[in-house]
Amino acid sequence: MRNLLLISAAAMLMACSGADTPENQDDETEIAESVSGFLPLELTEDGRLIATLPPADENGVNLRAIHAMSLTAGLGSNPIGLDRGFGERGRVIRFRTNGSRVTVEAENSAFRASAENEDERRAVEESFGRSILFSKTAEEVTDNGVRVDVTDLFLSDLLGIGEVLDGFSLDKERSMLSQGSVLGFDDNTEIDVELTFSGNEPQTEIQRTAPYAKAVTLTLHHTLARLPGEGYEMKPADARFGTFEAVVYDYSAPLNEEVPRAFALRHRIEEGEPIVFYVDRGAPEPVKSALIEGAGWWAEGFEAAGLPDMYRVEELPEGIHPSDIRYNVIRWVHRQTRGWSYGGAVADPRTGEMLKGNVILGSQRVRQDRMIFEGLAGTGATGSGNADDPTEMSLARIRQLAAHEVGHALGFGHNFAASTADRSSVMDYPAPFVIARNGELDFSQVYDTGLGEWDKLTVRWLYGGEDAVTLIEEAREKGLPFIQDGHGRGAGTAHPQAAVWDNGNDPVAELANVIEVRRIALENFGEDRVAEGQAADRLRQVLVPIYLYHRYQTAAAAKSIGGASFAYGQAGGDPTPVEVVPAEQQREALDAVMRTLTPSFLAVSEDLLAQLPPGAGAMPFASAREQFGSETGAVFDLMSAAEASADITLGAILAPARLERLAQFHARRSDNPSVAEVLDTLIRRTLNAESTNGQEEALARLVEARLVAALITADGDGLSTAVRAELQSALRSLAAFLDRRPDAQSAFLAAEIESHLQAPAMSRSRVPEEPVIPPGSPIGSTH
Repeated sequence: MRNLLLISAAAMLMACSGADTPENQDDETEIAESVSGFLPLELTEDGRLIATLPPADENGVNLRAIHAMSLTAGLGSNPIGLDRGFGERGRVIRFRTNGSRVTVEAENSAFRASAENEDERRAVEESFGRSILFSKTAEEVTDNGVRVDVTDLFLSDLLGIGEVLDGFSLDKERSMLSQGSVLGFDDNTEIDVELTFSGNEPQTEIQRTAPYAKAVTLTLHHTLARLPGEGYEMKPADARFGTFEAVVYDYSAPLNEEVPRAFALRHRIEEGEPIVFYVDRGAPEPVKSALIEGAGWWAEGFEAAGLPDMYRVEELPEGIHPSDIRYNVIRWVHRQTRGWSYGGAVADPRTGEMLKGNVILGSQRVRQDRMIFEGLAGTGATGSGNADDPTEMSLARIRQLAAHEVGHALGFGHNFAASTADRSSVMDYPAPFVIARNGELDFSQVYDTGLGEWDKLTVRWLYGGEDAVTLIEEAREKGLPFIQDGHGRGAGTAHPQAAVWDNGNDPVAELANVIEVRRIALENFGEDRVAEGQAADRLRQVLVPIYLYHRYQTAAAAKSIGGASFAYGQAGGDPTPVEVVPAEQQREALDAVMRTLTPSFLAVSEDLLAQLPPGAGAMPFASAREQFGSETGAVFDLMSAAEASADITLGAILAPARLERLAQFHARRSDNPSVAEVLDTLIRRTLNAESTNGQEEALARLVEARLVAALITADGDGLSTAVRAELQSALRSLAAFLDRRPDAQSAFLAAEIESHLQAPAMSRSRVPEEPVIPPGSPIGSTH
């Protein structure tokens, strides 16, 4: 690429003469360590890093490289996210000499001209901004190269850590390179630096994880790698397969073509050079073996693509730095709390070629899964190896998780419809498939093994090069749906088959199974749900995912209400109609979801409540965010648990996008449920809920209060006039009904509704406040 700032004639003369500058290296500087390789470096006794660059070309460019950053050592807090192994996709940089000044500039790879016309290419380059990351006067400039102190380049906060730590800033006096932290190889140089960030008002998460909360020291890793050689074929992305993309803007595109172009991210395939993923040596057994086995499932996909022996998984060799760009690594990462796992890659932004797969697996997730299975099955079978062994089930989950995150590191995105097609992809979020049979729980199919049919098909397209049209026809013939992340995640999304943590080809029917699984688990819930010798109050934490076991299947079933199915296609001969869910199916879904608001569903036995004592001390499992809130002090607060459950259901039904679709679908066809019908059903069944005892009566009144709060919350300024009119009509009718009741709560709720309806829009509040719902997905996420 042409340099954006041409070197001046006077500066060129200085460079050629080898003229000294005020910052030339002191002859007496002691070199503590020399590292040869792609970028020759010298580490001095006083902690400086001196680079030796090749001579500049006619544009002043000494060296171009892939530059990527990651954390060798992190903070250990999932909500903050600065984990061991956390990193970025990378960029192309260039070292450039202008006279005695050396700069490092990030190339703007997204905007380009593919034309051979140099003036056309320069016009694009000059139209978009540049980013100079570093500037320094050279130590020495000669015909043989340039020596420059690059310490400040590597000891700067290019990763933006200070912004994430909120109020902390880089303390240069406490940041340094260390001996042995620089590794040099023919095609890459790897550098670790210690960066300390300080601040006087640390976040709670920093206080929980750092030994001294006002100073956080992290190890930042820099990779500098030779630009990939010729021979990589860029593959245009195809939205029907759901792969990750690199988007570039080619302003040389003909007028009948689009300027933005998307290319699928993938690894290079070369004969005799298999893609190898390496598992962290720090993972303990039997987890390590489970990771190797699960990540190894992708070999099935490469074999299906006609590429046998082109993919394998091994343990990382001893002594290899996990951030070394030459190695695709699956890291076993620890945090104070459970959290998300990730899969990504360092990639060449110019082409989309993946250069290093990077997977982060949080170690607490497998323990959370084990706890859930203990809540369902008890701890009695632990170590038995049977289908109901919580440890074996959690290992089955970690195999699936390893396959999922490695899938991302190979270039594959989520498919949140796969669970409805016989679990056809490991790229879905899998719920444990537990089946209720005659009052017992069947764990024999809890997780699937191996790649699904969708996974094999996408490998055949991305790596095998098979024809897209033929493969899409095959997928449709086999009933293999694909719905991407943005259309499957979230309570208000429309596709009836696209949801997270769900099961079954019929979400409504599976909700009935999940409700029965929950009933059986709660009926059997007792002290055997924690291992002998553990504190009894841990039962409160174990109870949370069991009491809310229905949360994701409820959301999945609710997507049929005001739902519409669709597929991704291409113009010309690839019909992909958008079809509204049949009216009766919508009503069946509403009926099924409403079951989760009934008092009998929300109630628990007195025997169970008697087994939930409070805890003492400061053990981590006592963390409030992993338990239901409490307004009752030390005594377990069933009403707070029921509030959380009710709000999950109400939030799914009253999601703004769902209400808008209901209004529009009913306007197009009058037999589709209207907003008024859904609100009427919701209110009528809530107000007429049957109660058989005092606990259920209290729960019925609690749901009424949450319904009022949810309707007031739903009546927001962002909705259309048509939907807001229906919401306010429903609220007026509800207030009139409550006014006729002779009890204090009804009068209070009616007054709240009247206050909301009469208040100016900007002052309308949500009363009562929403309860805090314990996290289901990893901490730091939404519900």
